[in-house]
Amino acid sequence: MPSLIGSLQTLNQLLTAGIAITAFSLLLYALSFNLKDRVARSVAVIFFSVVVVFVGESIASVIQEPELLPIWVRLNWVGVIFLPPSYLHFSDALLATTGRPSRGRRRLIVRLTYLISAAFVLAVPSSELMGTMIHTTSTNYLAPTPLSWLFFAYYTASMIWAWINFGRAYRRTITRTSQRRMTYLIAGATAPALSAFPYLTYSAHFVSSHPIIFWLTADVVNIITSVLIVLMAYAVAFFGVSWPDRVVKRRLFKWVMRGPVTASTVLAVTTLVRRAGESLGSVYSAAVPLAMVGTLLLMQYTVTMLAPIWERYLFYGNTDNSLQLVQRLEERLLTSGDLGQFLEAILTAVCDHLQIKSAFVVVLVPPGFEMIITVGAAEQLQKEELTEELVEVVTRNHELEIGATQQLRLFTWGDFWLVPLFEDQPTPAGENAPLLGLLGAERAMDDILDEEQRAALDTLSQRATLALIDRVQQQKVFNSLETLTPQVDWIQRLRAAGRYDSADLLTATHEDIQDDDFSRWVKDALSHYWGGPKLSKSPLLRLQVVQQAIQEHDGSVNALRAILRQGVEQIKPEGKRRFTTEWLLYNILEMKFMEGRKVRDVATRLAMSEADLYRKQRVAIEEVAQALMEMEQDVRSGN
Repeated sequence: MPSLIGSLQTLNQLLTAGIAITAFSLLLYALSFNLKDRVARSVAVIFFSVVVVFVGESIASVIQEPELLPIWVRLNWVGVIFLPPSYLHFSDALLATTGRPSRGRRRLIVRLTYLISAAFVLAVPSSELMGTMIHTTSTNYLAPTPLSWLFFAYYTASMIWAWINFGRAYRRTITRTSQRRMTYLIAGATAPALSAFPYLTYSAHFVSSHPIIFWLTADVVNIITSVLIVLMAYAVAFFGVSWPDRVVKRRLFKWVMRGPVTASTVLAVTTLVRRAGESLGSVYSAAVPLAMVGTLLLMQYTVTMLAPIWERYLFYGNTDNSLQLVQRLEERLLTSGDLGQFLEAILTAVCDHLQIKSAFVVVLVPPGFEMIITVGAAEQLQKEELTEELVEVVTRNHELEIGATQQLRLFTWGDFWLVPLFEDQPTPAGENAPLLGLLGAERAMDDILDEEQRAALDTLSQRATLALIDRVQQQKVFNSLETLTPQVDWIQRLRAAGRYDSADLLTATHEDIQDDDFSRWVKDALSHYWGGPKLSKSPLLRLQVVQQAIQEHDGSVNALRAILRQGVEQIKPEGKRRFTTEWLLYNILEMKFMEGRKVRDVATRLAMSEADLYRKQRVAIEEVAQALMEMEQDVRSGN
């Protein structure tokens, strides 16, 4: 009998610690991803209370110092005391989300319950709320007092009221999906309310008489609680975010697997190994750290290896080729760094085959060239040396033979051979293929290339061309994504708005939903101030202040450009332009976006580091965004 009770107590200790770990992990999740939503904030308070309750209970169950035991037991009570107001807060937020906002009475009651709980917390250090510590053969607990029974009535009444609000919120949901998630939410909410309550204080006689029944019930309740709080977090994860359902599920599942599941497994294995060693007479065993490290590594390995499988079958579907294509795109993407490394390897091979010491590759960016990689003495070349006349000479003298093997064409430019890199694709009659860039190689002393060298240079230039074609194609994809992103965001936000309140799906406006992105829109539009998709496709074009200026400025793009200029001018100090601290924000905007200077040039002119420039630029853009919002509000109000 004592061994059975001891086993049940050990299992309860592991489960209690696991719930504390899980609740803390889910608290971090709520604070990280959807804290802007009121429902998520109220659930975060519940998770925080659960963490306090189960941390106090976990430590109190294993602590060896008798004088510290009352401190951890009373800490447990602090979490319990704040559960009633957090549940009322949660139920009020849930009703507001489903289209029944508080008219003031519910919020007043929520604030009042927080004050009542704060008053109960003040009584925790003394013996007024809980009496003296009582030690039994099976457990330790604080004796009840008259104030404890008053708290019991307060706790019960608050929970009943919260559940009435849950029922009202459930009845207001319409779709099957929202009803199912509301069911998950209400079912999950029962776990902290029931499992965190200090039953020992109110049922000590039953525990002493039937210890096996008590500990067995406690273990079963803790197992159910560990599952239900994850279910609760799952339902809450959809509030306040505009991500597709599959993204929410995948992110939460991976968070749970890498966090609470891994940590709880490591804790359980370590505890069992340590106690097994103690039972064999070893106070400390080297197997404890080995078991801890080994379990941690195995869990991380398992999650990493199985993640693609469960994501494909549970969240993405086994036949969704488009999603698999997007996933592979990240792995196969040719970034600027990858392109530079590849071209550097090509230039090194060119130098080896031709027995030269310098080479370069430049990419055509209208209206001139931009050098992206150099080897040897070519590093000293300046972009200004690669003139537009050179482009015209190369383009005019190049004859592309579609469908035939293209022979290597060389041009001389100073001390370099130049190989034009053309996009190898069919073009309309009479038009040359697009010129992507140039490969330059140092001319040898004899100024002659043999057949082997020409063949090697031809092969390497073709490989450089393939890399540049890849770069061009990816830029087209990125431009399409930039154009598509605002519309996709808008659709996803509409889906999020209509999850629990269908009226929002019909009445929400584009501006209401996307105000958080306003500064980013302004930055994008300024970055393409003189032309580009971020200006011509900007969501700012929908502003009434821009629509009002279309006739005056001959087109929506010119109107937006004028409004942006007006916003920049509003942060301009009075007087003649100077390069002082007072003019810093305006000068950054003027030089970076209006004059189109490079970041390094602007930072040098303003005597500041590039990192500091980016920080000040963000502040300046926020000032312009605020100015534009004020202009929009003036137009809407008729001023």
